[in-house]
Amino acid sequence: MLSLSQRLSQTQKLSPQQIQYQKLLQLNTLALEQRIKTELEMNPVLEEEMEMTLDQDDKEKDSDSESEKEEEFSDKDNEEFDLEDYSNDDDFDHEKINRSADEEIYQPLAPQRESLSEHLTDQLRLLNLEENLFILGEEIIGNLDEDGYLKRDLSEILNELDMFEHIKIEAQSGEDLLKRIQKFEPIGIACRSLQECLIVQLRESKSDPYTKFLAIKLLEEHYDEFTKRRFDLIKHRMNFTDESLRDTVALIQSMNPKPGEGNISSMESNQVTPDFLVEKVDENWIITLNDRSMPSVTISKHYLEMIDSNKRGKKNPREKETYKFLREKFESAKWFIACIQQRRETLMKIMRAILERQYEFFEKGPKLLKPMIYKDIAEEIQMDISTISRVVNGKYVQSPMGIHELKYFFSEGLSTDSGEEVSNKHIRERLKEIIEEEDKKAPHSDDRLAELLNAEGIHIARRTVAKYREQLKLPVARLRKQMM
Repeated sequence: MLSLSQRLSQTQKLSPQQIQYQKLLQLNTLALEQRIKTELEMNPVLEEEMEMTLDQDDKEKDSDSESEKEEEFSDKDNEEFDLEDYSNDDDFDHEKINRSADEEIYQPLAPQRESLSEHLTDQLRLLNLEENLFILGEEIIGNLDEDGYLKRDLSEILNELDMFEHIKIEAQSGEDLLKRIQKFEPIGIACRSLQECLIVQLRESKSDPYTKFLAIKLLEEHYDEFTKRRFDLIKHRMNFTDESLRDTVALIQSMNPKPGEGNISSMESNQVTPDFLVEKVDENWIITLNDRSMPSVTISKHYLEMIDSNKRGKKNPREKETYKFLREKFESAKWFIACIQQRRETLMKIMRAILERQYEFFEKGPKLLKPMIYKDIAEEIQMDISTISRVVNGKYVQSPMGIHELKYFFSEGLSTDSGEEVSNKHIRERLKEIIEEEDKKAPHSDDRLAELLNAEGIHIARRTVAKYREQLKLPVARLRKQMM
């Protein structure tokens, strides 16, 4: 049976403008710059303010140039030239080519860098291979990771070439080619494991032949023991003296474990562009939003006039469609500009709150970083925690202490014997210092590290020490032990 009833409920819905604001908020400086450029292309009502000012400047220059021309020509006859005016051609300031309009600092153009794949492909061409083998060589080079290792199985690459390119190459021919590529510069490239990489480098090295022979034998027969630094066992099994063991291990450790890294860049270097600049001027800290290169957008006067004229006059169906289109784009442009401004204000508000809470960090360094969570900032500036999270994620600040992600300033804390709250980042820094200062012949165990920290008033469990040590990418005591 049908019946009618009333129900009261609360629902929360985000408007399209709020969604757009949230999306802009989580973008970093470079991503926002690209987003603005995309919006400029999509919305004809938007235009870049810089273009407008340039157009106005050009008009002013044109009007001024006409009045200046007469004076210029009249002065030419009265000018006197000296031989020195022509003899100093070499003193032309080429540096000014790379100077911006508002600064006189020389900024050299970065030289174009050859990528790792290009470097290897150039060497591949020198082998004068037949076409099929050259294609296989390109496939091998294209499958290298950033450290220079071939993580894919060679048989898979051969099968794909057979299936998709109808190129059939024998497995032995493919293996022979791979061995030749592994001898390219940097040596050890395209190896399938660290063990293979070290052996290839040792075979091509110009070190002492006997030590080289022992090092290769050690890696081939006792690689597992070597990685676990069980030197006593290796010494017993290979009948090494202390000196020969030390020389052999030293030779292996002198090899490059990542041949694709640091030689020739396999990809563009990941350069962080800070979103904030924090600097001390006199006795005050100044926060600047790093958006100087950001396109400044405004609403086009031309389209505003079109909307106004269409609004007042009588419109046929086609003009109505035009007016509707322009009106929608106008509203979109207006909200986009408002969202950018709101984003700017929110970012500055959050950065100011971080600076106030972590004032001692900016003054004296990481050891004075205070415990702080998202909720602390959210309550201080009366915003939601999710907003803080969006701003913090992927944003960086440059200060006299270096470049840090905003996430760096947020951490849990532990209480010391004195009742002071200490950031877990400070504890990690202290742990790193203790490990760096330890006796390398008898490194501290995790239990001992916990005891040392407890003696300093920082109460921490052994498993927490192990977790922090792993976060610092420091191995266990056995692997930190060095030979006599």
